[in-house]
Amino acid sequence: MHPQIYWMMEQRFGNNSLDIETLREFCKREGEAVIYHKGDQLEREGDPARWFAYVESGSFKYVTHGISDDREHITWFSFEGEFVADYPTYLYGRPARTSIVAMMPSRVLRVTGEQMEQYFDQNNETMKLRAIVAEHILDQHRARYIDFHRTTARERYDMLMQRCPGIVGHLDLQDIASFLNVHPNTISKIRRDITFESRKK
Repeated sequence: MHPQIYWMMEQRFGNNSLDIETLREFCKREGEAVIYHKGDQLEREGDPARWFAYVESGSFKYVTHGISDDREHITWFSFEGEFVADYPTYLYGRPARTSIVAMMPSRVLRVTGEQMEQYFDQNNETMKLRAIVAEHILDQHRARYIDFHRTTARERYDMLMQRCPGIVGHLDLQDIASFLNVHPNTISKIRRDITFESRKK
């Protein structure tokens, strides 16, 4: 597995170097518990973004649409034990760049962008945490961009399965293909190759 794997899923699907306990406790203390059913949207692309939430259970996918074909494109995921937000637009109420959609029944503890702004502005420590979060997200997306240029479709698939083996149970073939930016037929071929390789062993 490449050391700069771009999908840095936390806890249930992997480990993350970012210390999230402070933010988690803030959401538990100040947040509103909300249930999202499969297909419900936490944010809608183009509408003012509002929420920062801690995922107690369930999972979400980040979906945007093609400019010319209006096809859905999955850009990210948030799983149990992670945070979910359209960062940084939720802090300022700007139009969300993606729709954030529940992939299964999910429970979150959510706070508003205004609450997060007030929290970050409290003191030097919380301002430092804001900077750490921003740097962490930038590093994730930069690493993902780099890996799109230097890995094959098979390598990206293998990396995803190694990092997040439980993800297959929550996504259909089309979703995985969208996230890896390949055609669904490519994923089918990769899976056939993997099956063939395993039978040869």
